[in-house]
Amino acid sequence: MSSPFLYNYAATEDQLHADPTVLAIFFFEKDLLPGTKMNFHFIKNILNHFSVKPGSLGAQIIKNTIERCEAPAIKGEEKYCATSLESMIDFSISKMGKQVQAISTEVEKETQKQEYTVGVGVEKMAGDESVVCHKQNYPYAVFYCHVTQNTTVNMVPLVGADGTTAKAVAVCHIDTSEWNPKHFAFQVLKVKPGTVPICHFLPQDHVIWVTKGISAE
Repeated sequence: MSSPFLYNYAATEDQLHADPTVLAIFFFEKDLLPGTKMNFHFIKNILNHFSVKPGSLGAQIIKNTIERCEAPAIKGEEKYCATSLESMIDFSISKMGKQVQAISTEVEKETQKQEYTVGVGVEKMAGDESVVCHKQNYPYAVFYCHVTQNTTVNMVPLVGADGTTAKAVAVCHIDTSEWNPKHFAFQVLKVKPGTVPICHFLPQDHVIWVTKGISAE
């Protein structure tokens, strides 16, 4: 299955018929207003070390990860598959300079899927460029990192129906004109490439590097 965070891939039938809480990963920028309610299931997607047999599901997962890393980037995107924390840091600094900070989604505790309400105090991070590193399914650490331009990054306070609190990273892509027209986000939100900003939360084990500081806006 292709990752919804890779924008040159079309959605699969399995993704389009997924659980509604999975479909809700993409939303509009206006949904970041306090009081907005959205259903999510924040979980860590960390794959344990495993032995792989040829032809097994594990072998297919590894094959998919390698293909993603070797596939050409979309126009205007720079990408890199980091296999260590050091290489992730080096790539991020080489693209953005030394005045960067790493942020990720933080959830008070792991819960079942539930409704979250956007709280007061959404923080817009400085700059319109970032390096996002998506954790890949692989026997050891592999992060699919790519430079994203024309984006905004927000730290969003959330409160779950059961009282669980979270501070989630929301990335909003202002220009989606180069994305695959059949990408998951367009089919779920019923919009076309390049028409409106599209946002998504980052899972807990993904990392985004942004310029230090908070926007004055």
